[in-house]
Amino acid sequence: MASRKKKLQGLVAATITPMTEHGEINFSVIGQYVDYLVEEQGVKNIFVNGTTGEGLSLSVSERRQVAEEWMTKGRNKLDQVVIHVGALSLKESQELARHAAEIGADGIAVIAPFFLKPWDKDVLINFLKEVAAAAPALPFYYYHIPALTGVKIRAEELLDGIQEKIPTFQGLKFSDTDLLDFGQCVDQNRERQFAFLFGVDEQLLSALVMGATGAVGSFAFRDLSTLCSNLVLECRRRKPS
Repeated sequence: MASRKKKLQGLVAATITPMTEHGEINFSVIGQYVDYLVEEQGVKNIFVNGTTGEGLSLSVSERRQVAEEWMTKGRNKLDQVVIHVGALSLKESQELARHAAEIGADGIAVIAPFFLKPWDKDVLINFLKEVAAAAPALPFYYYHIPALTGVKIRAEELLDGIQEKIPTFQGLKFSDTDLLDFGQCVDQNRERQFAFLFGVDEQLLSALVMGATGAVGSFAFRDLSTLCSNLVLECRRRKPS
């Protein structure tokens, strides 16, 4: 079972992967990046090797190195480091999941395979289950981003019974504009205490009102965090009894 540490919530920075002008990963600035997020923006949770970090454009070796560097430079500074380990190859995704566990990551996330696409919920869950099993001590998050994967299985449908198949499942990174689907995810799973992390910056305020517990974004700023918190409190205050 996944360790029951502090729930992943609030602002989660989707980190970029810094590059040199020659197309090599610029590891030298990641330490500065950590300090900027923590000291200037007050953000202590990060999502590594996702879409913003261009993880799927990197080799497996590069993805491992990037994850290691974030873990090293973020030690004793960051609260949670979630590493995206999705890949077209199940074996590569499992390798990355095992590696994330070995270096002490706080969770892993996986997108749907998008070349030979899963055609229904059961096929997709079977793929996710195999990846999650490679790191059985880590919280597992599904990264729902149908605009890029082309996998149109609704997140609400996927969540139905998912924890029985994947015991380490703890939440969803929802990067889609279908707010009806997102709202149904929240409404139908309130008792399960899942993390509902919204990933479309432009719709974040709407998602927070609907019950998002956090956001994984390309920009994550302290002022935005305060604004969002105040908006949610005001909406709750005005909600009819």
